Amino acid sequence: MEGIVGYGAYIPVHRIKVEEIAKVWGADAPSYKRGLMLEEKSVPSPDQDVITMSVQAARYAVKRAGIDPKKIGNIYIGSESHPYAVKPSGTVVAEAIGCTPDVHCADYEFACKAGSEGMFVSYGLVKAGLVEYGLGIGADTSQGAPGDALEYAASAGAAAFIFGRENVLATVDATASYMTDTPDFWRREHQFYPRHASRFTGEPAYFKHTVGAGKMLLEESGMKPEDFQYATFHQPNGKFPMRVGKMLGFTPEQIKQGWLVPKLGNTYSGASPLGLTAILDVAKPGDKVFMVSYGSGSGSDGFVFTVTERIKKVQDLGPKTWDQLNRQKYLDYGTYAKFRGKIHKLEVK
Repeated sequence: MEGIVGYGAYIPVHRIKVEEIAKVWGADAPSYKRGLMLEEKSVPSPDQDVITMSVQAARYAVKRAGIDPKKIGNIYIGSESHPYAVKPSGTVVAEAIGCTPDVHCADYEFACKAGSEGMFVSYGLVKAGLVEYGLGIGADTSQGAPGDALEYAASAGAAAFIFGRENVLATVDATASYMTDTPDFWRREHQFYPRHASRFTGEPAYFKHTVGAGKMLLEESGMKPEDFQYATFHQPNGKFPMRVGKMLGFTPEQIKQGWLVPKLGNTYSGASPLGLTAILDVAKPGDKVFMVSYGSGSGSDGFVFTVTERIKKVQDLGPKTWDQLNRQKYLDYGTYAKFRGKIHKLEVK
């Protein structure tokens, strides 16, 4: 039975609090904390990007899988903040973890579901017998325009999953995808920051697609929400995943372990994959896990997993997600702006 054989997560150590951002822009911090359930977000250092974070998460995944990286037949990195416009991230990561040259490599984009997209195709290649092991990664160092609502949540992190047929720690029991052309969030070439359709990103975008994929997944698996121990959804803020879980019939207790956004922010392509890593860190054999991603534009991917006995052997082989989340160094806004390149020089002619 195909499934996950190794997983890893990476979260930068630096953070900035909602109050620090609000203070600079004269905004009401309590409204963000109440309305969107945001407290702080992760911030990458100047020497960190999608590639470096993906390498670290992938190394943890390889260690938990206990395999020779040369056996990895594909590596797909999903992100909306690849360091290069023309130059793949995946080739650097593949070299760093030692799986070149006999490997298929591609960088994926689909806004925030680019990570689950890489997971979906990696699993499919393993299931089809085209590769022995497939590596799917979701990573982002997302940006929000200064003072915009996105700035309070746009953060950084990476999650990596190796799929295979032997020594599986979580089987894939069902999958589903739901997609329409609903443009709620976009960024054109040469623009520094993405634009969004404000409240339009909710009902016709996030909720329609997440609920649509969730219902398809429940039907495909023949299961009900109460059959699951855990559930995780895309986390653009703290409010949306809790609300969509309720709409599908899940309880806050089922969602809480993978609900990282209040302390992490929105890691975009890494959001629901990182939630899954946090769940796998504590899951027990036999536990059922429900996961649905979301990406603007718009679409959702869904997975049903069953945790196996092997999970007990690998959970302590890499740093756990919540342990990384609770290790932080706080920044003031000036240092944060410097780290994120938010101050641009103007050439006066």
